[in-house]
Amino acid sequence: MKEVVLIVNPSSGQEKAKIYEKKAVAKLESLFDKVTVKYTEKSGDATRFATEAAQNQCDSVIVMGGDGTVNEGISGLAEQDYRPTFGFFPLGTVNDLARALSLSLDPEEAIANFSLDHTTTLDIGKINDAYFMNVVAIGSIPAALNDVESEEKTKLGKMAYFVSGLKQLANTKTYDFQVVLDGVDKKMTTSTMIIGLTNSIGGFEQLLPDAKVNDGLLHLIYLKDQNVLDTVKSIPDLIKGVRDTTENLVYHPFKQAVITLEGEEELVTNIDGDEGERLPLEVTVLPSHLTVYGG
Repeated sequence: MKEVVLIVNPSSGQEKAKIYEKKAVAKLESLFDKVTVKYTEKSGDATRFATEAAQNQCDSVIVMGGDGTVNEGISGLAEQDYRPTFGFFPLGTVNDLARALSLSLDPEEAIANFSLDHTTTLDIGKINDAYFMNVVAIGSIPAALNDVESEEKTKLGKMAYFVSGLKQLANTKTYDFQVVLDGVDKKMTTSTMIIGLTNSIGGFEQLLPDAKVNDGLLHLIYLKDQNVLDTVKSIPDLIKGVRDTTENLVYHPFKQAVITLEGEEELVTNIDGDEGERLPLEVTVLPSHLTVYGG
């Protein structure tokens, strides 16, 4: 018997999840023998529900929510020996993984287009004891993104992050990092470090145009900035898409890294749009770790 667990975040999609849920259940009931719906109430619920589904040997886990809920669903499957096929209906602010997998950002269309015949493999990242499916951002501007309120995300969409980043520019400071990148020691001085898994970062779909969802690589970008002017100079390079190191930033694909902040300051990361792990970090890629619907 093919069973699917649908995990719904009721607060996603400007709280329209209930409307889309009925359509999602109807679609899934046409494809599976049993559909079980679980509702998240707090952080960690989607992770727990996904883990339980894996332990119960369910065929598939589908998440309905934004990037944070999708991250939780993937995190719940990451450490399981048996991992159900994963899918999601995007309801969030940015929906980076949906963009990377070429899924419709319109929930109704995504539900209508859902098919058991279209699957691909997906790399996921591990950062200390946590997981990510899209991006780790480190530095003064990424730290500011942790302060973006849910109301701002709802009102401004992905521009909420852009506006927050611009506000932080005046307070930009650089940090000295010691990084072991695929076994090679490097020193990096920068205000902002980005580690991406897919081409879409923060809703900008060609920030890493060569990154694929299953290329087995992590993609590091860091700015060569010593002051605000240097930071501003790097923006055009980011917008046009990063394929190589330029005068204003460094690009380096890799598989494993250890990142340490020199000095006694503390620095919190931003993982898939939410506040994440503190440095020091060990970051690695888990190649083709999940099978996902889409792509």
